[in-house]
Amino acid sequence: MKTDIHPLNDKILVERLEAETTTAGGILLPDSAKEKPRQGKVLRTGEGKALEGGKRASFQVKSGDKVLFSSYAGSEITVDGKEYLIMTEDDVLAVVA
Repeated sequence: MKTDIHPLNDKILVERLEAETTTAGGILLPDSAKEKPRQGKVLRTGEGKALEGGKRASFQVKSGDKVLFSSYAGSEITVDGKEYLIMTEDDVLAVVA
């Protein structure tokens, strides 16, 4: 990754995966009918949530994980023409194996 985006605290940086262009039945979807995918790849994590005593909570996800998240998770940002999401780990619903 060439961008220098470093999430803080318990935030993670996610790149959305590409939307499907056809349905399971083989029908091509126009751009207006495509939903934004709710899957992405974790690019970076912050340092973890600050705990009492100065320690930090560790993350359950790591860079490279493919994750599922809710439709309205995180904040969308655009850097150098590429879209990313910054969200908390709590927004992640599951890790896809």
